[in-house]
Amino acid sequence: MSRKRITIYDLARELGISASYVSRALNDHPSINPKVCDSVKQKARELNYKHNSHAANLRQGSSKTIGVIVPHINQYFFSEAIAGIEEVCFQNNHSLIICQSHESFQHECKAIDTLVHQNVDCILISVSAETQTSAHLQNIRKHNIELIQFDRCMDEVDSFKILNDNQEITYQVSKSLIEQGYRKIAFIGGPSHLSTFGLRKEGFIQAIKEHGLSIPANFIVENALSREEAIEVARELLVLNEPPDAFLSISDHLSLGVLQVAESMGIQVPAQLGIFGFANEVFAPIVKPALSSVDQRSKELGKRAAQIYFEFILNGKTTTPEDKTEIIASDLLVRGSSKRFF
Repeated sequence: MSRKRITIYDLARELGISASYVSRALNDHPSINPKVCDSVKQKARELNYKHNSHAANLRQGSSKTIGVIVPHINQYFFSEAIAGIEEVCFQNNHSLIICQSHESFQHECKAIDTLVHQNVDCILISVSAETQTSAHLQNIRKHNIELIQFDRCMDEVDSFKILNDNQEITYQVSKSLIEQGYRKIAFIGGPSHLSTFGLRKEGFIQAIKEHGLSIPANFIVENALSREEAIEVARELLVLNEPPDAFLSISDHLSLGVLQVAESMGIQVPAQLGIFGFANEVFAPIVKPALSSVDQRSKELGKRAAQIYFEFILNGKTTTPEDKTEIIASDLLVRGSSKRFF
């Protein structure tokens, strides 16, 4: 059985007329007799012809397609961000192509090449943990493709950026732990070259200094993004003579690793150890005890990133902001893993 897609030229051959005549008939052009239009459409149904909207859009100078690149599609934060982007694309009659980098710079570059070859109109990206240079992002603009960064950004790239209040919310998380009586707080952070994680570290240090606490250098660990790395860090720190009495991590996946280590060592959470994470993953409220976390309002973040394209770039909204960075405020969700005092 042939898998060849039926084209407008196949219809033309079957009907014995030109492809341009078929095209006008399918689009009810006023110069074509309505009966002819009906017969052409009937033949199109018989042959299961589908209009190639992508090609038609390209002929009009736009693919009506947006590409999005995220580190992982199976993490709640990114899946919700994608859901927000898709919702706005649907409202504006645009298609969406989704790629993931798996935290690999090489994968990220390949995804960009793929989207460029797909002639997308805009690329929305949250960069990978390995990304330390921006030439591949700058190259997007050379192909007349718009670029919007969200969550994790390369600061030196001139583009719209949609971010969370990373420093402020981490300061509030740290303050919450201190108010619950924790005094020896360990911080598990992400890649230090990305400002998203650098700002979270600054928020933590700000709260520690303001409350006059002293934190050993080995209590601050960076460049950790996997649960396995968090497990290793927790095991090393919790066997010290003076171990941490709380962990603040930049991901619920890291917090889950710490919780597993505490359970295996018979450490009671939150009585002996407080745990606070980020992203409000779906498992956070259902593990025991429920994980305290930061709701980054990722769906709203994704929606706003897509709206920026349609408002300011595609439709030329006249009030384009001088500062192209927008901040989405996060919410503190204090649950059982860090709540000593009820």
